[in-house]
Amino acid sequence: MGPYVERLLHDYGYAAIFAVIALENVGLLVPGETILISSAIFAADTQQLNLFVIVATATAAAFSGSIAGFAIGRYGGLGLLRRYGRHLHVDERDLRLGRYLFRRYGGRVVFVARFVAFLRAIAGVLAGINQMPWRRFLIFSALGAAAWATAFGSGAYILGRRLETLSTPASLALGALVVIAAIAGLRFLHGNRARLQKAADEME
Repeated sequence: MGPYVERLLHDYGYAAIFAVIALENVGLLVPGETILISSAIFAADTQQLNLFVIVATATAAAFSGSIAGFAIGRYGGLGLLRRYGRHLHVDERDLRLGRYLFRRYGGRVVFVARFVAFLRAIAGVLAGINQMPWRRFLIFSALGAAAWATAFGSGAYILGRRLETLSTPASLALGALVVIAAIAGLRFLHGNRARLQKAADEME
């Protein structure tokens, strides 16, 4: 834990935890996972913060930020894609396919994305752009936020500074698995594009 993060926690406590994690889930690449782990270690070392309040704060922040990201994607990102998508070779049929896939698999994507830094930042925005149903998004976003905050918060509190050295390789391994899964998903999408596109077109 760097001195800057420790000072931030000492001066602003739970407010700092909430702000950083919420901003990450809106779509900004700020260190939400780092401040969660650091705050739990800080609580274990100093007893100035309470672990249960840290986990509750992180859960609320992740959930709130993801709702904001979802709204941005749903009411802003979709319009931009429709307007400028042709420059990215994204047309209306592609958007229909994205909506179809998020309606079928979006819950799993939103949940798993909590545990991968880059995906955590953009999952809400992507879900919004692809018109994932609000209720389904809220359920899986809440479940993912609670699972992530509990796992990393309690793990850091119990393992202390050892988790700082363990979390990087663990994140890399999980990231590698996500990349492999993404490649497999793209291959599946490419091989079944016509069938999925037909289902997506019929859904509209």
